[in-house]
Amino acid sequence: MRGIVFFTDSQSTRKVTVFDTTLRDGEQTPGISFKFEQKLEIARQLSSIGVHAIEAGFPASSQGERETVRAIVDLGLDSVVCGLARSRKEDVDTCLDCGVDMVHVFIPTSEVQRVHTIRKSPEEVLDITREIVAYVREHCDQCMFSAMDATRTEPEYLISVFRAAAESGATIINVPDTVGVYAPSAMRALVSRIVADVDCPVDVHCHNDFGLAVANTITAVEAGASQMQVTVNGLGERAGNADLAQSVMILETIFGIRTGIDLPRLVETSRLISRYSGIGIPPIQPIVGDNAFSHESGIHSHGVIACAATFEPGIMTPEMVGHRRKLTLGKHVGRHAVRQMLQEVHMNPSDEQLDAIVEKVKFISVKGKRVTDADLYEIAESVMGLETGKKVIQLEDIAIMTGNHVIPTASVKALVNGKEHVFSSTGNGPVDAALKAILGILPARIQLKEFNIEAISGGSDAIGHVTIAVEDEHGHVFDASASGDDIVLSSAEAMINAINLLQRVKGPL
Repeated sequence: MRGIVFFTDSQSTRKVTVFDTTLRDGEQTPGISFKFEQKLEIARQLSSIGVHAIEAGFPASSQGERETVRAIVDLGLDSVVCGLARSRKEDVDTCLDCGVDMVHVFIPTSEVQRVHTIRKSPEEVLDITREIVAYVREHCDQCMFSAMDATRTEPEYLISVFRAAAESGATIINVPDTVGVYAPSAMRALVSRIVADVDCPVDVHCHNDFGLAVANTITAVEAGASQMQVTVNGLGERAGNADLAQSVMILETIFGIRTGIDLPRLVETSRLISRYSGIGIPPIQPIVGDNAFSHESGIHSHGVIACAATFEPGIMTPEMVGHRRKLTLGKHVGRHAVRQMLQEVHMNPSDEQLDAIVEKVKFISVKGKRVTDADLYEIAESVMGLETGKKVIQLEDIAIMTGNHVIPTASVKALVNGKEHVFSSTGNGPVDAALKAILGILPARIQLKEFNIEAISGGSDAIGHVTIAVEDEHGHVFDASASGDDIVLSSAEAMINAINLLQRVKGPL
C-alpha cells in the first residue's frame, strides 16, 4: 500500500541533483575534524550512493586541506569534485592546482556583510563577481557562484549580481540562506523570481538556525531550483545545514522528484558520518534515527502488525532507507506487540500467560526502568516455566590494566560454544577496552550499537545499571542490561547478555 501520494505527473518525471558539503560545511561543525583517511572514505561513500557533486574542501585554508582535496580528486570518483574559493584569483588557482572538476566561488552581497566583512561597495562586488567568474571559466569547465547571505540581500541588487555571474560564465548559481532566517514562503518567492529572471541553473544552500533548512530546501526545489546542497545528518555551522536523508526522501516520496540517490544506503551513510564525527544520531531523527520506525504504543503496534501504513507514512518504508521496523517495550506496550516479539524466538504463551507477561513489563516500565529484549525473554521464561536458553558465550575471567601513564588494556577469557578463548584489546578507557576484547573473541561480525549507564543508588559504592545494544552484520539490533558496583564487570555482563540474546534469536554465531 503506497498511501497518499502528493506529487503530480509533471513532478514525477523531474530530477534534482544533490550537492553534498559534509566535507566542507559539515566539518565546520564545532568540535568536528575528520581525519585524512576518514575524509577519503566519506567521499567514496557519497559517490557510491549517487551524490552528484561533493564539496571536498576549501584548499586555500591550509596545506592539509589541499592535500585532502587532491587525494579525493585522485580517487577517480563518479561524482563531480568541487573546491571552495573566495573571490580571489589565488584561491581559485589553489583549487585548480588540486585538479577539481568545479570551482565554487563566493562573495558577500548583503549590506551587513559588505560593510563589515569585505568593506566593498555594491558596484565593487558586481565588478569582482564578473572578474572572478570569468577567471574560473578560463581555466575550468564548471563554476558555481554563491551570493553569500543572499536572503538578506536587497532582491533587486541580488538579481543584478546573479545576472553578472551568469553572463560571465557561471554554470550554476547558488542561493545561500547563510544565517537561516528565511521562511519557506519567502524562499518560494525569491527562488521563483531568480529562476525567471536569471538564465542559469539555480542551487540552494540552507542553514538550520530556526529549524527550517529542510523546509526551505524543498520549497526552493518546488520553486524551480535544480540542485540542493545538503550534509549528512545535517552537520554544519551553528545549528547545521539541510539534512541529506530528509531532503532526499521528501523529494523522492512526497513529490516524486528523482535525486539519483541509492535510498537503501541512507541509514548506512548516516551511521558512517556519526561514527567519524563523534556526533550521535538522535533516536527521533527522521528517516535514520533508531525510533524512526519503532512503535511502543499498543494501538500503534497492533496497527503496524496488521498493516504498516496505519502508523507509518506508507509511501516510505524502513526497507526503502536501509532501516528496520522495531516493536519496543514500555508502559504503553500492547499484547499484540509482545506476542509477536515472543513468537520471533519461538515462545508461544497462552492468553493468560501473555496477560501476566504484559503486566510485568508495564510494572517495570512504570518504575522508570528500561525494559530490554533480554528482560522480556526472562520474564516470559519465568511466567511460562521454561528453562533458560543456552548461552553461546560465558565469561570466565576479565583483567584490566589502567593508570595515568598506561593505555587502558583488557584481557578476557570466555567460553564460546564450549571452547575457551582469550583475547586482549586496548581502548579509550577500561570499559571500552573490555567491550572491544569481548567483541574480539567472537567469530561473527557484531558491533556495539548503544551504551548507557545510570546510577541506581547513591554514594561512592553506587550500583550502576548498564544497558547495551549490539548489532549484527544484517542490521538486527538487540539490547540487554546488567547491574553492579563494578562498572567494568557490569558492562561486560551486559555485553555478554546482549550477544547471547542475539544468538538465541538469530541462531549460532
